[in-house]
Amino acid sequence: MSEEKAVSRRQFLKIAGVAGASIGVAGGLGGLVAACGSNGTTTTTGPATTAGATTTTAGAATTTTAAAETTTVSAAAEAGREIKVGVVVPKTGPLAAFAGPFDWVNSQWKKALTDGVVAGDGKKHAINILTQDTQSDTNRCAQVTGDLIQNDKVDIVFAGGAPDTMNPAGDVCESMGTPGLMIQGPWQAFYMGRQKDPKNPVPFKWTYALTVGIEAMSTVFADMWNSLSTNKKVGLIYSNSTDGQSWADEKTGGPFYFKQAGYTYTMPGLYQPGSEDYTQQISQFKKFGAEVCAGAMTSGDFTNFWKQAIQQGFHPKLCTVGQALNFAETANAIGPTVVGLTTEISWHPDYPYKDSLGNRTCKEFAAAYETDTGKQWSAELIMHSLMEWFVAGVKGCSNLDDKAGLMAAVVAAKVETIYGPVDFSIAVDPAAQADVTHPVPNCLRMPTAAGQWLKGTKWPYEKFLVDNKFVSGATVTNKVQEITYS
Repeated sequence: MSEEKAVSRRQFLKIAGVAGASIGVAGGLGGLVAACGSNGTTTTTGPATTAGATTTTAGAATTTTAAAETTTVSAAAEAGREIKVGVVVPKTGPLAAFAGPFDWVNSQWKKALTDGVVAGDGKKHAINILTQDTQSDTNRCAQVTGDLIQNDKVDIVFAGGAPDTMNPAGDVCESMGTPGLMIQGPWQAFYMGRQKDPKNPVPFKWTYALTVGIEAMSTVFADMWNSLSTNKKVGLIYSNSTDGQSWADEKTGGPFYFKQAGYTYTMPGLYQPGSEDYTQQISQFKKFGAEVCAGAMTSGDFTNFWKQAIQQGFHPKLCTVGQALNFAETANAIGPTVVGLTTEISWHPDYPYKDSLGNRTCKEFAAAYETDTGKQWSAELIMHSLMEWFVAGVKGCSNLDDKAGLMAAVVAAKVETIYGPVDFSIAVDPAAQADVTHPVPNCLRMPTAAGQWLKGTKWPYEKFLVDNKFVSGATVTNKVQEITYS
């Protein structure tokens, strides 16, 4: 995307109606036009055999746009128009770890889709992927999402990288009537956090997500804690962010579920992201006598917090933190004191699923990433599943120019992805205990496990699966260990 295409702030606000604000749009699947599906012929494409030309266009210094320019069309299918997919991810800033594997994932999309996709209209369509960096800023996320929709005329938007990426991108998609698929945050933040009236939630029309769930993560956290002897006192630390606010809610967040599991807690006020001094929180945890610590923090924030906790003599038996401890980059930055720390696992090489675009197991997928990049696997490889889901929907859509019909076809698609099975026909039930559930109309809660960082063999520190309550096909490889301090 060139800079000349950027809309002014005034023009964008006029078109989008909001920049990062919460918008609740009625409709859901019931309001979508069923233009895609039974009227078209569904054809499945095999592995690509002909390499297409690729063009890379540089936009602003922080924006990367990559597009497949042409594809070779076989005699069996007439060439259809190009399909444009806009992707917004935090490649820089505090949330950058979420987008760490994205360039590799993008390369896998291009390889798998070199020969295009045969849609429900019987035509073969090239896939053009345009990417924008949110810089971990909610306002910029809204702006670049609007640019992709208005200027680049994308057919759909993908967004991944915590609620501070998912939510503003989703709000703009709703306001501009464009399909959006999101990933990497709790459904509570994505669905309830965007409602005009959370007490009377209304389904969204244009945005759907593959999510985690605070209820599931809290459950596996408590399972881990119960495996050791503690005084069942937990110190909770959350940031003043979309994710932190959802976690800190005493009626629907972590405190509610931890209390149900028999734990008492102390929770200082929400800290400001980027804070450098956590003495207040640490002092309160020590005074409370917390033998367990839990929270949701970015990598930089947690690294500072944990260093100070150890220095100030706060030595809990268990420390379980979301976001930050998902990433090997955080573990390496912390160093030896990361050993024993625990976290949720949204994805792991030991998960029992396959990549529908390349027929690779999770273990094979992770190994390919490590071989190609020289980096340790990351749970954020799950971004790949958005393209798997979208392609399955395209194959059932007979009119790609009808956005409502395209959205309906994508939501109707059923496919096993590297992240797990996607099936929105599952009954909506917030209390369901299965591996994959449908807690609210616009979200699936995907498989959730728990892991612990220990000394590794291939890598300095490795995350081992220690609880598989919501991933029944995954094998627990280690028992939870109490943190040891030198």
